[in-house]
Amino acid sequence: MIREQLAGIIPPERGFRWRGAEISRLEGFSDAVFAFALTLLVVSLEVPKTYHELIQAMRGFLAFAVCFALLAEVWYSHYRFFRRYGLQTPWAVFLNCALLFFVLFYVYPLKFLFVTVFEGGGRIEVHEARVLFVIYGLGYAAVFASLALLYLDAWKKRIALALDDIERLKTRQSLTDHTAMIIVGLASAALALLLPDRLVGLAGYFYLLIGVYFTLSGMFFGKRLREIQQRISREADPAETFL
Repeated sequence: MIREQLAGIIPPERGFRWRGAEISRLEGFSDAVFAFALTLLVVSLEVPKTYHELIQAMRGFLAFAVCFALLAEVWYSHYRFFRRYGLQTPWAVFLNCALLFFVLFYVYPLKFLFVTVFEGGGRIEVHEARVLFVIYGLGYAAVFASLALLYLDAWKKRIALALDDIERLKTRQSLTDHTAMIIVGLASAALALLLPDRLVGLAGYFYLLIGVYFTLSGMFFGKRLREIQQRISREADPAETFL
């Protein structure tokens, strides 16, 4: 009954059988941590009492929106993993807790970085920018390393989970994408340490390559997906082979 109700509210992923139906205590705990992390992003926990305070609060809207979007993306990756595989093994629980730990660590560097970028709250020194990019890059890499290890665990259990060819491809794609994000975070941190003072800002612009990566990744795995779908179609209707 619950499975049918959930299917009506949240339709399963196309081409992937969702093995997690009911929300587990682990996921409930995780959602509470994500909610707390989002609370820490709020510009101010107090309701503005004057027009000046309202304007000051609104100045932080854009930074909050970007931070909210990034955390929402991490939450959705977490949500989709447990819907896809429904793993509740001790190792999966440990990796989930590690992910939540790094998300909470990631919140303040995330907020500080984008508040500085969008609000221009004050000039920071070069060495301060280096430290900020290193902290942000390491936190970014740690979050996606936790997700990558979760997907690696699912990949190792692909036979036990009875993943079909399309599900295996999507699992590999998610594992590859999260691994690429680890590389991006570590590369940005390395650039922040190694670049000369006048170029240290490139450590931040390096994250723009994420869009380029996902475009290429989507093209590559999209092509592989179409090839698998065509093969399955031919196997289902052998007569098409002779047309």
